[in-house]
Amino acid sequence: MLSNQASTAGAIRERVAPSKPTVTEKIKRLLSEIWAYRLSYLFIAPFTLCFLAFIVIPVVAAIGLSFTYFNAIEPPRFIGWTNYQNLISQDLTFLKYALPNTFKFAIIVGPGGYIAAFILAWLISQLPNASRKWLALAMYVPSLTAGIAMSIVWLPLLTGDRIGYLNSTLLELGIIDVPKLWVTDKAYLMNSMIVVTLWSSMGVGFLAMLAGILNVNQELYEAGRIDGMSSRLQEIWYITVPSMKPQMLFGAVMAIVSTFKAGAIGVELSGTNPTPQYAGHLIINHIDDYGFIRFEMGYAAAISVFLLVLMYLSNRFCWGLFGSKEDE
Repeated sequence: MLSNQASTAGAIRERVAPSKPTVTEKIKRLLSEIWAYRLSYLFIAPFTLCFLAFIVIPVVAAIGLSFTYFNAIEPPRFIGWTNYQNLISQDLTFLKYALPNTFKFAIIVGPGGYIAAFILAWLISQLPNASRKWLALAMYVPSLTAGIAMSIVWLPLLTGDRIGYLNSTLLELGIIDVPKLWVTDKAYLMNSMIVVTLWSSMGVGFLAMLAGILNVNQELYEAGRIDGMSSRLQEIWYITVPSMKPQMLFGAVMAIVSTFKAGAIGVELSGTNPTPQYAGHLIINHIDDYGFIRFEMGYAAAISVFLLVLMYLSNRFCWGLFGSKEDE
């Protein structure tokens, strides 16, 4: 009796259970869904074409060229991993100057500018609406006028003679006895680069953080005070930062990109390329050197791929801090 009931139940399950769709059916279903949303794809087509033309294709081309010898005149010649082997074992300029300088510059400017952007955004958010927008504009303008400010502010300020604003002030105060070569001495060039870059680092990431802080639900702060929060620091740590993780992530990504792509700052300050004794030589300068001066495009592509990997790992670290599983 029990065996008959079991066999009958099994037969019913076999008849009720749907059969798995075949590959052909899956393809037909996918094509039908694509056709159903054809108007949506039309709207995203401009972005998709630009993304392919300016991001995907150049990255793929750079990866391909990194395995070749290419001097921009002869056809590329495949040489395998030779470029990467030379980069990590024989390129003393890269190993001794470009890589350490880039890490030092990125570690100070990236987190430093990021923390400064958050602190300034939080301080500005505490001000009345009338003055908030003007201070936010004042913080954001240096990122737009960095090139102009270089010639009318920083170069006169850091000039290495007695008429330079910084040297003149320090000499009058008796802090120094002789003028300092702020942008041509290897002992000061990197510090000057860091100061100038931090000054102009309040860009789009700063505005995103300010918008995130202003959009935090004020009821959360009231609930926190009821639950026993007694300081602004606790509110920032337990309410503000968790409530604006998307803006924090965006600011971190923008800080990483702007920091690693920086390179012209050292050349602009010192007026020489390469910088004096490679004191301000970054990875991006190394790419420009081999790509646009020596025309060793294959080797320059290998350096750019190495920089791309560094940026990707840094971005993954930021995703781990501020991202969520739903965003991945």
